[in-house]
Amino acid sequence: MNEYAHRAKEFIGKYKHAWILSYFFIYMAWFMWLENNIVPKYWMKSPLDDLIPFVPAFIIPYTLWFAYVASAIVLFLFISKQDYFRLCAFLFIGMSIILTIYMLFPNGHRLRPQVDADGLFLTMIARLHDADTSTNVAPSIHVYNSIGVHIALAKAEKTANIRWLRSGSFVLMLLIIMSTVFLKQHSIDDIFFALPLCLVMYIFVYKIDWSPVTAKILAAKRNGEENA
Repeated sequence: MNEYAHRAKEFIGKYKHAWILSYFFIYMAWFMWLENNIVPKYWMKSPLDDLIPFVPAFIIPYTLWFAYVASAIVLFLFISKQDYFRLCAFLFIGMSIILTIYMLFPNGHRLRPQVDADGLFLTMIARLHDADTSTNVAPSIHVYNSIGVHIALAKAEKTANIRWLRSGSFVLMLLIIMSTVFLKQHSIDDIFFALPLCLVMYIFVYKIDWSPVTAKILAAKRNGEENA
């Protein structure tokens, strides 16, 4: 085995827990099926939505959500296996619950304004509208995942004491949440629907001590390998 193959094998062995990210293939197939097949029966609308203006500049934090979530996952993949598993559990279990809610409670909204591709921000918004329908909105996955990422960065031992990172994450989280309503991508009700799920998953992932269960699984695995 040459040196490059040996290094590649070591790298794959060290970060084999990356296999969990294959969930995204399941998520995307599930989400696209919902987008193409679910017809809303419930329309999300709050009186507060009428008081919130349409602000195209919020397309910037809205699109930064993708990098925000992906960067946190990759960061913990390399620096902390435990926090990586916690973040993935928070995101992936919660996202699966949300997609199930979309199936049982098919919803959408009618808040989007007519947008002409005039200028950078409006062009970006027009393309967003083309790619993403105004269905499957409550709870908001943008809101749920943003809160989950910030919790992970604030709780992890290796990032919690990095003040600029924690503060920057908090500001970006708030801007992303605000962007969902200032772009009329969501009703403010979609935010409120996401918050209880965040609380439940926070308790499930960060407050329950799973170490006894983990220890039993690892012990069973070691025994299996020894008896093989």
